Amino acid sequence: MAEPDPRRALPLGDEELRLELTEPQARNAIHGLVRELPFSLRDWDGGSVVLSVRLEPQPGYPFRLDLEVSYALTDAGLAVTVTAHNLGERPAPYAVAQHPYLQVGTELVDDAMLTVPANRWLETDARGIPVGERPVDGTALDFREPRPIGAQVLDTAYCGLVRDEAGVATVRLERPDGSRVVELWLDGPADYLQVFTGDTLPDPGRRRRSVAIEPMSAPANAFNSDPAGVALAPGDGHELRWGVSPSIHS
Repeated sequence: MAEPDPRRALPLGDEELRLELTEPQARNAIHGLVRELPFSLRDWDGGSVVLSVRLEPQPGYPFRLDLEVSYALTDAGLAVTVTAHNLGERPAPYAVAQHPYLQVGTELVDDAMLTVPANRWLETDARGIPVGERPVDGTALDFREPRPIGAQVLDTAYCGLVRDEAGVATVRLERPDGSRVVELWLDGPADYLQVFTGDTLPDPGRRRRSVAIEPMSAPANAFNSDPAGVALAPGDGHELRWGVSPSIHS
C-alpha cells in the first residue's frame, strides 16, 4: 500500500487539497500561508498599529481571506488581536498561531522558572503530527507549578488550559529570585500552546536563549484530524487574542 501523501489537507467532497512542503526533512507543510507575504499598514496612532493582508486563492488553498493583526502597547504591556474573515462562498479551513519568544535576562532558559497552566500535552510522531492527548501528571512536561526549566527540551503542544474567571490562561516565566517576570496571556479561541526552548534553531548561538510561547487556535494537522472544527463559514470571522505583560522588581 502506498504511503499517504503528507501534503494532504482538508478534503472537500471529492476534492483533495495539497500544499507545497515547507519542511521537507519531515515531509510537512507548516508555518502557514502568510509568513512571507507583505502586510500593509492600515492604521497607526503612536500606541498601536494595525496591519492587514488579503490571502488570495492559490494551489492547495483555493480560498480568499482578509487578515488583520493589531498590536497595541499600553502600561499593562502588549496586546495582540489577529482577525480573519472568509470572503468566499464556501467554508474555508482556518487556523492561526503566533510565535513570540520570551526571556527574563538569564543567559540560558535553564535557570528560568516556568509555569504552564495546562493539564494535557499532545504526543506526536516522528514528523511532529499529533497522535493523542496525554495527561501531564507525573511527567517531566508538568509545569502547572513554577519550576526551573533545567535541561528539559521542550517543543511541546499543551492543551486542557486552566483559565481564570474571565476565560484567560496565563503562562509565566521568571528569574529564580523573582526580580524579573514576564507573563503571556491568551484569550478567545486559543485552546493550545506550543512551548519551544529553541534547541533546534539553525543558529546555535540562539538556542535556549529564550522560550517561544505560541498561542494556537488549533493543533498541528487539524485540517485532517478535525476539518469541521477549523472550518470558517462564508462571511464569518475569527479572532485570536493574546498579549505579554512584563514586570521588574527591585
